[in-house]
Amino acid sequence: MAKLGSNSAASKRRTAYVCSECGADYAKWQGQCEACGAWNSLAEIVLESAVQAKSPASRRSGWAGKIDAPKVTTLADVRHGEQARVSTGISEFDRVLGGGLAEGAVVLVGGDPGIGKSTLLLQALALMAPTMPGLYVTGEESLAQVAGRAVRLGLPLDGLQGLAETCVERILEHAVAARPKLIIADSIQTLWTESLTAAPGSVSQVRESAARLVRYAKETGTAVFLVGHVTKEGGIAGPRVLEHMVDAVLYFEGDSGSRFRVLRAFKNRFGAVNELGVFAMGDKGLREVPNPSAIFLSGASAGQPGSCVMVTREGTRPLLVEVQALVDASPLSNPRRVAVGLEGNRLAMLLAVLHRHGGIMVGDQDVFVNVVGGIRVQETAADLPVLLAVLSSLRDKPLADKTIAFGEVGLSGEIRPVPNGEERLREAATHGFKRAIVPKANAPKLPPKGIEVIAVERLSEALEQA
Repeated sequence: MAKLGSNSAASKRRTAYVCSECGADYAKWQGQCEACGAWNSLAEIVLESAVQAKSPASRRSGWAGKIDAPKVTTLADVRHGEQARVSTGISEFDRVLGGGLAEGAVVLVGGDPGIGKSTLLLQALALMAPTMPGLYVTGEESLAQVAGRAVRLGLPLDGLQGLAETCVERILEHAVAARPKLIIADSIQTLWTESLTAAPGSVSQVRESAARLVRYAKETGTAVFLVGHVTKEGGIAGPRVLEHMVDAVLYFEGDSGSRFRVLRAFKNRFGAVNELGVFAMGDKGLREVPNPSAIFLSGASAGQPGSCVMVTREGTRPLLVEVQALVDASPLSNPRRVAVGLEGNRLAMLLAVLHRHGGIMVGDQDVFVNVVGGIRVQETAADLPVLLAVLSSLRDKPLADKTIAFGEVGLSGEIRPVPNGEERLREAATHGFKRAIVPKANAPKLPPKGIEVIAVERLSEALEQA
């Protein structure tokens, strides 16, 4: 009887509760996460028991042999240098990754269904096959479906290796035998490990499967791409700790009715964050757009009220995008404030500054603001263009032709400078703009040829010049 009791105690499941928002874990369930304050965000995970740890399935994970024990080392004695990069063959993809794919990097790629995640990774795998052999692991589709997509994209099938498997232990066994330098797991929500009894897609399975792939990548130098589903809120499904485990987090964005796709880096240990890559979806897959400013301005409403072109900066590149505004009398007691591509709270603040320091009242008007092309502008350089577009729509008068603007608007009505002002002006001059309304601190001593720079210090001055 004692023997039976000891076996049952050893095999008893040990559980914990992990917050899906921040990754904090607790011994028992509670309604609110104490770390981030989120409600009803704790999900149960099954921890590996002692019996499972000694099982053959867990022993199969020892792919790298004996590892030297770590020791304390002075950083001055550590060998370091520029991380070696391998080009994916797609320059826009390389830009977002920080110059190429680093050895042993683990990259999480998220996006809405059908946005082009699998297409982009399959194209990159085919282009890298001659120099960096890879393995495409599919858990959602059959190999026939993957091969059919490759044929439609015009990709060579000879250099592409595929595996239809969802068990992490089986995947790692095949990886040890095939020795690929690149693994694409599509998707992480379909993978599961034998050491846990939870269903595939659960928080515990996603977390443990990703941890084993990360460990394999770091110990063997194999680069790994993880494809992740997104929730209805736009975040990657699963625990937030998944984003902390990987080296880079990339999001695919784009309107369902547009053929343009934007790949944005939100985390990158090997490069700049907020870097942007622009692609166009066609019959042969995703095609890179080397000059996105020309694309975003191709249908610009020149000479129409409520439109202003701004120069935003995404990562290391300046982009010209059009900001549109529509101001109309509201039939509601509480007029609407709608912002697409901008932060809604900042729009409300800017309209208050426009009233207080510009003398323009829009309290009884509905205000709609949109950044054309599906671009989300996160920097404050959009403040001045937004207010100029709102004023243009309210007065039903267009801005002067070939005019651009950028600048941050403070609560006291001052126009504050933004980074890289001269580079923004050069980009505008390259696309034929003749007039620029910018903060005084961003005005260069020698403006680019062909463009008139109007430097302003106060919002009232900018409105007069517009």
